[in-house]
Amino acid sequence: MKASTPLPQATFLNRQALYLYPDPSRVLVRPFKPATEPRDLNPTDKTRANHIVDRVLALDVETAESQLADVLENFQGRHRNLLATFETRADEMEVALATHSAFSRIQRQLVGAYFLHEYSFEASALFNPSIVLHPDQSRAPDGGCRFILSLRAVGEGHISSLTFRSGSILSDGCVLIDPTARLASVPAIRYWVPGPHGDDVEVVFPADGDISERVIYPITESQSNGIEDARFVAFNDAGKQTFYATYTAYTGRTIRSELIETTDFLSFRMVPLRGSAARNKGMALFPRKIGGKYAMIARQDNENLYLIYSDDLYTWDGGQPVLAPRFPWEFVQIGNCGSPIELDEGWLLLTHGVGPVRRYAIGAALLDKADPSKVIARSREPLVRPAASEREGYVPNVVYTCGAIRHGERVILPYAVSDTFSCFATINIAALIKSMERQ
Repeated sequence: MKASTPLPQATFLNRQALYLYPDPSRVLVRPFKPATEPRDLNPTDKTRANHIVDRVLALDVETAESQLADVLENFQGRHRNLLATFETRADEMEVALATHSAFSRIQRQLVGAYFLHEYSFEASALFNPSIVLHPDQSRAPDGGCRFILSLRAVGEGHISSLTFRSGSILSDGCVLIDPTARLASVPAIRYWVPGPHGDDVEVVFPADGDISERVIYPITESQSNGIEDARFVAFNDAGKQTFYATYTAYTGRTIRSELIETTDFLSFRMVPLRGSAARNKGMALFPRKIGGKYAMIARQDNENLYLIYSDDLYTWDGGQPVLAPRFPWEFVQIGNCGSPIELDEGWLLLTHGVGPVRRYAIGAALLDKADPSKVIARSREPLVRPAASEREGYVPNVVYTCGAIRHGERVILPYAVSDTFSCFATINIAALIKSMERQ
């Protein structure tokens, strides 16, 4: 495990010297599509695909074997089950292959290789983390716990995907991150059901792979340019625990909120959310029902935070304003930084505020436990703002998180810096509440 070393203690915030940087050596194999899928076909592109296949078929047996061996020598150590991946890709190429004669197994594998490319999914950024307790606590340290961290990874073309890390929190709040797997892979699609409000998709990863190998790359049209800012929460309903994450699906032109569901971080269902409130980004689900209803904190007008109730987890309408910009560091807008955390004193809601020169900072509010529309207290000054060493990056002057967890007397806060890398801090709960301004 990689361990963190506490940095100098602030009044209630302790930044830890543990950093997660993007690693361009971590790659996926993705379909190379010269418009060969049925929905993409046009005469010119179909000819191009068939020309590639023709050239492969024209190779004599010895040359084809040599070419496949060369491909494997260059790429097999970078991916799991590469030959099976080539064959799966060839199966997807039936439109281009149908007009040709029978293929040998080597020819099909070689054709599959020609219609794939490597994609460095976190080459540009690894940021906007959220954290939940690991469903398996069997290896938790004494007095500590295990966790799963989700992260937004950005690669070529500014396409965002979802990736994961695991780790431990020690009894003193020190954070440990497990070693990251060298390989990475996308899941198999278990089912894909188109619907009037968007596609319902379930994907599954092999059980024998490390969680850091798992990458959920955009699948549906609504996600085609990104799965952004997943806010994971462990939701408890009548003793049953399900992990949900609201995220922003981005086409490159439009956005909407969608929901991920999982119980084991092996299989994931992705479902579009319906209703007027789901047309925006930044929705965060409370970890349990309130008054028999599901509850969300969301930003519907790009400025204020709203509380929304629903009887249906997948439909969200209406809402009432709860928090508006009040202090100078949040005059531009205020938003949530993940799901509310339940304390004895109320719901602790981490917020982000945008101030002068579009500088982002992280603050907090305390909401009434029985009626979260009532604000008990809020932070007059930010808890975290970009330090001098944290101002540079893809988007300067930003600190941001998609969710924290409580561990004992502390909140464990993973956060991103300048939309580039991620790090950690711990917050003393009692000192934080004492510092907040009563409303």
